[in-house]
Amino acid sequence: MTMTGAADMDPRKARSRTRLLDAAASLLTSGGVEAVTIEAVTRMSKVARTTLYRHFDSVVRLRAATLERLLPPGIEPAPQGPLRERLIDLLVRQAEVVDNVPLQISTLAWLATGEGTDTGDVSELTVLRQRLIEQYRVPFDQLFDAPEVRDQLGEFDTTQVLSQLIGPIVFVRLLGISPTTPADCARIVDDFLAARSVRGGQADRAPRADG
Repeated sequence: MTMTGAADMDPRKARSRTRLLDAAASLLTSGGVEAVTIEAVTRMSKVARTTLYRHFDSVVRLRAATLERLLPPGIEPAPQGPLRERLIDLLVRQAEVVDNVPLQISTLAWLATGEGTDTGDVSELTVLRQRLIEQYRVPFDQLFDAPEVRDQLGEFDTTQVLSQLIGPIVFVRLLGISPTTPADCARIVDDFLAARSVRGGQADRAPRADG
């Protein structure tokens, strides 16, 4: 059974799957990913172990299905307007996701381990990891891929830029510091744009060969 699904299951199987995922989600939220074990889930859900294995053939797949079920929705693309305002808008909304959904941080930490014991598990986690990354990057990619933005910022690596913009938000959340504010987001964007401008200015001032 794959993570995404069970469209063809009969109602009884659908109910048992729902009970298993409800229990796993509760365990994950209260105790982290390591709390989601076969024993704990079957005990809390009151679903037999044999039934669980009909839906999920390993604890890795069970965890992956639970995490996918709880993934937060992605943020919408930035509205039209000046680049600075569009970047601040995206960062403010991304910060709200990171600050208001603690599970997302646990998800990132777990997926980064790449745990999995067989090809199927690794493939399942790879798909989930890719979906989570896309949740973050799609609206930023849409913004940075615009020709006028490329012209304004010059050549850059989008992944590196995302680490500069989103990295501070995630880092602050991991440290348990107070949530990122709109003013913090504006400061991150201004620092980023200033750094791009300084680099451009330095390039313009580079000495030229005579003649």
